[in-house]
Amino acid sequence: MEKFDVTVIGSGSGSSVAKRCTAAGKKTAIIDNQPYSGTCALRGCDPKKVLVGIAHALSLNQQLQGKGIATIASPSWKGLMQFKTTFTAPKIPKTEAELKEAGVVTFHGRAKFIDENTIRVNDHILYAEKFVIANGATPAKLSIPGEDLLIDSTVFLALEELPKDILLVGGGYIAFEFAHIVSRFGVKATIVHRGGRPLKNFDADLVRLLVKASEELGIQIVLNAEVKGITKENNRFIVHTTQNGKELNFSTSLAVHAAGRTADILDMGLEKMNVSFDKKGVAVNEYMQSVSNENVYSCGDANDKGMPLTPVGGKEAIVLASNLLKGNHKKIEYGHIPSNVFTIPALGAVGLTEQEAKNKNLNYTVHFKETTDWYSSRRLNEPVSGFKVLVDKETDQIIGAHLLGTNAEETINLFTLAMNAGITASVLRKTIFSYPTNASDIVYML
Repeated sequence: MEKFDVTVIGSGSGSSVAKRCTAAGKKTAIIDNQPYSGTCALRGCDPKKVLVGIAHALSLNQQLQGKGIATIASPSWKGLMQFKTTFTAPKIPKTEAELKEAGVVTFHGRAKFIDENTIRVNDHILYAEKFVIANGATPAKLSIPGEDLLIDSTVFLALEELPKDILLVGGGYIAFEFAHIVSRFGVKATIVHRGGRPLKNFDADLVRLLVKASEELGIQIVLNAEVKGITKENNRFIVHTTQNGKELNFSTSLAVHAAGRTADILDMGLEKMNVSFDKKGVAVNEYMQSVSNENVYSCGDANDKGMPLTPVGGKEAIVLASNLLKGNHKKIEYGHIPSNVFTIPALGAVGLTEQEAKNKNLNYTVHFKETTDWYSSRRLNEPVSGFKVLVDKETDQIIGAHLLGTNAEETINLFTLAMNAGITASVLRKTIFSYPTNASDIVYML
């Protein structure tokens, strides 16, 4: 048996915790059953954004035909995958080397708890006084026949070649982002969603505009269709669904799981640790500590606290490490957190949606407009763009901002800054921004 002061499970946000603990003099171990570096760096947001960048370039090439560009670009998925690998491949050895250099003992394998202080990793038995659960999320179980025929986002982001058509199960951001990427490479994409509206956490009006633009791009979006099973026939996958009580089946070259994620903790034996958890993650308090076991902490997508976003996990890791080392003294403060759908163009949001504001019976003003006739959209021949901003009538504070269009994923950060700093709509309206930029449009959104 090997003894440690702290054992961390997961090498994404968990790496930060492990290095901080070692720097404080704690004998620390870290475990991961996946290559070191975590989901975002290897099989999530970072490689995905590389793909989005090339897809965006292809989109601009098409949008600006006859407006200074006369040649259709010839995309190369193989070339893109090679480029993407220059970001992901070096991260794996670099992350583990940095951990070892810091004094952290690294282990590879699936962590399984034996009791409240002991964990098994392959043939290793580790004892620790404190545990940190930071091993992220995994595709949600759909519990349907043929579920194993679906590929997940990890496999998608490593495809050596694209098929002629793809079907994505789910109507969230992963489905829309992947559909927009492959469409720019000439692939027919179909999104099948069991609900009546996709992207439910984003503004309904802007989602409506994005859906219309996606369909005009050639993406088929099927709503109110529940997937019942998947079979394979003659090298084709048949996705069996029901829509309004009737059978509706789809034939596709490749079927992708894009129907949400759950915390990757369900088979770790947490019940042996007296750790309260569900599919959302480990139940933690404001100190990132388990509500049922004071010797267990959790950060990132493995807990049930914050939004499943990389910067959130990073901030939680800092708070967690401080509390683990010095006692619970620092509470997590999230503030307003922006989120994006990296479609082309992107959809960004921060704060309340209009429906959420209505549900809270708030007194607010809605500023909503489609902006394809604005200079910032026209100069790129953007086919769709718009905004919706909610302003509290009594305080003049922005309570929600929603953007669709070029650089929406960047501009939404300015609204986030204003909301967290308490900058009023009136002050923003008076601000002189660099022009012409997307940021300079803000004064006309309020």
